Amino acid sequence: MLTTSSRLRIQTILIKLSKGEEVTLPERIYINKFADRDQTVSAWLSKAKQLQNKKSTLDSLDNLITDLGIGSHDHDNIYNPDQEDLGDWFSGAPSWLGRS
Repeated sequence: MLTTSSRLRIQTILIKLSKGEEVTLPERIYINKFADRDQTVSAWLSKAKQLQNKKSTLDSLDNLITDLGIGSHDHDNIYNPDQEDLGDWFSGAPSWLGRS
């Protein structure tokens, strides 16, 4: 559970990230620490990255996908079966995504 001050700090950093403004290394570490433990923060981070990558106009389907937090427009996050092992590709998943 996030405290109010943590949530506000995270949201401030994510707004800067989504606008393409400079985000310091300590801020990125702070965000990733929470994103690894909290699914909501992870979704916020994903949405901010999608907004940063899509500075151009979005069509309604792209807006829906971004708002729902599904799909990934992160080109570094696309699986290529010719170059990668599927197990290695999923090894970078957040800890909350693991099997119980």
